[in-house]
Amino acid sequence: MKNEATGLRRLLNATRYSWQGFRAAYQSEEAFRQEVWVAVVLIPTGLWLGDGGVEKLLLVASVLLLMIVELLNSAIESVVDRFGPEWNELAGRAKDMGSAAVLLAIGILWLTWALVLLF
Repeated sequence: MKNEATGLRRLLNATRYSWQGFRAAYQSEEAFRQEVWVAVVLIPTGLWLGDGGVEKLLLVASVLLLMIVELLNSAIESVVDRFGPEWNELAGRAKDMGSAAVLLAIGILWLTWALVLLF
């Protein structure tokens, strides 16, 4: 039987791994670095401009959603690249789909901010 971490130790390990993931993404992914700096501006702005809790949540959540999707896209790209640099139709499709997901998240961000702030 393995000696697996449980309880608080598991939570601490998971938190450490998550911070390692944030650090890796920030260091190696230009798009994620840009989104972090956009978040530094937009999250406080959304908390200030949002009229009530729901609007504030929508503005902030749309920014965080973009960052989540970017992290997932970067993870997909890393896994695909791990198997080699040669072109593969399925690998290309996976990367394109990840990129499409980021584009949709950007659209959600823009639409949310436009609808909340203009209407």
